[in-house]
Amino acid sequence: MGSAVAAFEDNVCGITLDNYMEFPEGRRLLSCIQCGVCAGTCPYGEFMEYPPRKMIAMLRAGLAEKVFTSESLLNCVACYACMAKCPRDIKLTDVLLPLMKEQTLTHLPEMPAELQRALQNTLRYGNPMGESSRKRAAWVKTAGTPVRILTEDPSPCDVLWFVECYTSYYPRGQAAARATARILNALGIDFAILGNEEKCAGECGRLTWEPGLFETLVDYNMAVFHKYRFNRVVTSCPHGYNALNRRYVPLGFHWELDHIVPFLARHIESLKPLMRRKLDRLVTYHDSCCLGRQYDFYEEPRKLLQAIPGVRLAEMTHNRLNSLCCGGGGGGMWLDTYYKAKGYERLSERRVKEAVATGAEVLAVACPYEVSRFEDALKVLGHDKKMVVRDVTELLADAMEA
Repeated sequence: MGSAVAAFEDNVCGITLDNYMEFPEGRRLLSCIQCGVCAGTCPYGEFMEYPPRKMIAMLRAGLAEKVFTSESLLNCVACYACMAKCPRDIKLTDVLLPLMKEQTLTHLPEMPAELQRALQNTLRYGNPMGESSRKRAAWVKTAGTPVRILTEDPSPCDVLWFVECYTSYYPRGQAAARATARILNALGIDFAILGNEEKCAGECGRLTWEPGLFETLVDYNMAVFHKYRFNRVVTSCPHGYNALNRRYVPLGFHWELDHIVPFLARHIESLKPLMRRKLDRLVTYHDSCCLGRQYDFYEEPRKLLQAIPGVRLAEMTHNRLNSLCCGGGGGGMWLDTYYKAKGYERLSERRVKEAVATGAEVLAVACPYEVSRFEDALKVLGHDKKMVVRDVTELLADAMEA
């Protein structure tokens, strides 16, 4: 990372659209060559009145107000495709688009009800589903393996596992949580969770319209982190990983950080002898936008899958850098009703069509959002008898069963 960008990242939490051009990253807008790659690679670019290229042109012309009064930015799912392919390396998804979304919020006549409800739930309950915080660690009772909760035993640990919302509350997400717990114990990892003290890391609060919500979550989570002693944080959610890595560090987050997939990939030699069950499955892997385009974790999940006895990999047409978004990021998780009303094809359904075309029996994922999105898409398209969706950790744990 260049020094100018690094300096910008150090101050990212204090930037607003009003002072954006005072930063080197803001002035980088002037280097935009209007090539249109950002618009062409955007999954909903064809429906955007102001895709990134045109948005930049409007900002240069002093016409940003027209962008704010358009619903165009509701189509941004924060998939990092535009940023990953920008020839000028403009931080579109990380910086410009969130700032523009925040301004759009104040101009929208009405926020889509599903998105508004998710944000209100996150503020009130610490999760978008509106579930009680007292239920956040309820899944531990069904884990079938020890899971230490720091509120009950606050002694130091090596790994603080930040479970995140969909892995804690959503039934299929809980399956991945139980699998992860079994794997960590089998590897002899000294880990613990925050249990009822954990709240959403808030990545979608920052990339989805509401900076005040994000700041509230950061302040709360940072205070909880400082209550305990641990060496690193490992999270099950790419969006939580992104929030902690990009937004918490400037505010004092100093611990080592991992997502569960690259963390386990570094333990692959210890995992291999534990996986004695042959699965005999043809598997296709969906690259998470955050893990892939944002952090280049492309090979780690594939190495884990290939280490499972009997698993064969089949790649979708669009993979790695060119992977299609599931549509859940940037608030898209709670905008499906809005997109359907507009007549858009759901991105999860577009992706599932590619997955089924590989002939694979299993669609492997590494993000809690994707399990529910893809399972629903398979049912809608009538492919739920042909293919199942499994988190990478679920497949690893299955191979470890006697």
